[in-house]
Amino acid sequence: MAECNGGQRSGGIRGRRRRGNRGGEDRDVHLSKSMSYVLRHGADQMGLQISSDGFLFVDELLAHPQFRSYSLEDVERVVNTNDKQRFKLRSHPENGCLQVRASQGHSIKVMDLELKPVLAGSPDCPAEAVHGSYLRNWSSIKQQGLSCMNRTHIHLAPGLPGEDGVISGMRKDCDLAVYVDILKALADGIEFFWSENGVLLTTGNAEGMLLPKYFCRALRLKPTRSLLPLL
Repeated sequence: MAECNGGQRSGGIRGRRRRGNRGGEDRDVHLSKSMSYVLRHGADQMGLQISSDGFLFVDELLAHPQFRSYSLEDVERVVNTNDKQRFKLRSHPENGCLQVRASQGHSIKVMDLELKPVLAGSPDCPAEAVHGSYLRNWSSIKQQGLSCMNRTHIHLAPGLPGEDGVISGMRKDCDLAVYVDILKALADGIEFFWSENGVLLTTGNAEGMLLPKYFCRALRLKPTRSLLPLL
């Protein structure tokens, strides 16, 4: 079991002070993107070990050359202020060392993300959910369906960005919204799960696809909202 430095324990010594507001914000965005890549996709390539439940020791992250200019305080701030709640921090149950995990969006295989299964008829089962994409992809999507692509799940949100209770699930620059009939898909055996930050996830069918028969409508979001034909 690795031992963490004193500053990497939860509630430990604070790191470097944050730079000026504008510079600090740019620095935080860079750190958030770098952490997302490592925790979702690139840990193995960078020689970092992700646990079976997706966590990485923060001191191991900060020891990597790409992250040596950052501190524990930087990591904690990025996790705590992320508007989409992309990350989770915890103290390791055995040694108390601080660990960090991405809530969803992985291409690397993670066995246990503490996802909550969605059951038809349960209070948290939505009738529909929306997948954000781009109009350039619409021709392919409406013919073939949504794909996991290089990720382990297809991501859906309970609504569009800015709607009540919607914090994550699609990028803000998406100009296409594809609405999925969740109840119809569940009835066909497609499984859905809630992530800790409120993203609805599915692996789709055996080929990793969510077929067009589950689409209930599609919207062009920009420059103005308008319905798109499904056929």
